[in-house]
This record gives sequence, C-alpha cells and structure tokens, in this order.
Amino acid sequence: MRGGMRGNMAGKVLLEIRHLKKYFDGQEILKDISLTVREGEVVSVIGPSGSGKSTLLRCAAMLEKMDAGELAYMGERAAYEAQGRCIYAPKEDLRRIGRRFGLVFQNFNLFPHYSVLKNVMDAPVTVGHLSKREARERAEQLISRFGLADKKEAYPCQLSGGQQQRVSIARALAMQPKLLFFDEPTSALDPELTGEVLKVIKELAKEKMTMIIVTHEMQFAKEISDRVIFLEKGEILAEGCVEEVFSSGQARIQDFIGKVTH
Repeated sequence: MRGGMRGNMAGKVLLEIRHLKKYFDGQEILKDISLTVREGEVVSVIGPSGSGKSTLLRCAAMLEKMDAGELAYMGERAAYEAQGRCIYAPKEDLRRIGRRFGLVFQNFNLFPHYSVLKNVMDAPVTVGHLSKREARERAEQLISRFGLADKKEAYPCQLSGGQQQRVSIARALAMQPKLLFFDEPTSALDPELTGEVLKVIKELAKEKMTMIIVTHEMQFAKEISDRVIFLEKGEILAEGCVEEVFSSGQARIQDFIGKVTH
C-alpha cells in the first residue's frame, strides 16, 4: 500500500474529467463520471465486467468520443460541452494533448512486422520528431531496463506474453508521457507471466509515475494504489483510498471483492 501521495494530494492536476456520459446504441454506458488525477498518483479502477471500466479509459485516452462532459489535460481542454453536445478541440491540439499520455493495452497491440527495437523507436521518430539516433538510444535504455536487451532484434511472435507486455510498456514510456493508462495489462497472461508485468508497474509507481490502471488483480490494486475507484453499471459506486474502498460497508463492493479474491 502506498503512502507517498495519500498524505499529500497537492500534486499538479494532470487529468480532469467532468460529467462524462457515453452511450452505445442508445444505452447509457457511463453515467455522469467525474474524476481528477494528480501528478504522481496511482489510481486503480475496479469493478465487475461490463461496468464501463475500459470505456472510461478509452474516453479519457480519446479513443472513444464522449457524448457529454469535459476532458482536460494539464488545464488544457480536449473536449467540452456546448449546446447539448460534446465539442472536441482542433485535431492539431488533440495531437499535442495526446502526447501527454501513453497507453498499454491488454492485448499488447505491438506491430507484428517490427522488431522490438523498432516497435519502441517508432512513435518518438514519427510522432515526436526525434532523430533516429536519439530514439534508438532511448529505446535501447528502456529495453535494457525491462530485461529485454537480448530480444531487441526479435519480433513479437518470438516473445512470451509477458515479454510482449514489457515491450508495450517500454513503447509507451518512449514518448515520455506525463501519465500512463493501463487497460487490464495482465488479463491475457498466465499467472507466472502476470507477476513479471506487475513488478514493472510497481517499479514505475515507486518512481512516482502517474498511472490509471483498470485491473482485476485486487491484491495488486491494494499494494500499488493511492486511490481506488469502484465502477458499477457505469457509475462510481465508491472512490477513496485503499482502506476506504476495500473496507466499504456497501454489500455490493464486499460481494465483488470476496468473489475475485477467492
């Protein structure tokens, strides 16, 4: 359980979501979600399948368009509500804002025809306009840091799931984001490989990397989080520090935690 941020919530606000709503086929998937994330904070989002956790992350990362509400990164609005609909900033502004966060998906999403090194180098060169030499240096440092130096010329199909996910994390970090989103980063891995990926995320937490993690690993969420959000049917049922949420008197939360930890 982390103690650094909990006693001191004075960090700069990196992400603000206000009154987010999202519909699919006329059904409201996210209902009036508001959320603030500060620099150095680790926020875990938990809850049953179908509660809207991944949709919340995808809206925050601008992979899905919000139907209502506001979204801002470091005080700069990416989306806002006007005349009953959600208006997004111009594409150039969104591209710039998008460089402030990185994404790690449950299914890795690596380029299969690129080597490990090229997967990690690609975005800093094509999006960040870094020279190939600088991008290569940065990529090699990250690859080595995650214990993959001997795999830099390998292709994703030649790696284990745990190795692929570590490459995915290195790729996200190569853009030097202010915030990282993790969407169930271990759900595609077996228990042995899960441990190696969780270890990497714990190391990032120690370094005060700001992270929002959708996870079904309850013990991991307890250990790593400054704050936990429990989502149920598109609504925040509980939000607070680990003790507040995991010791909540709400029967629904205790029922869920009991089922996933046994």
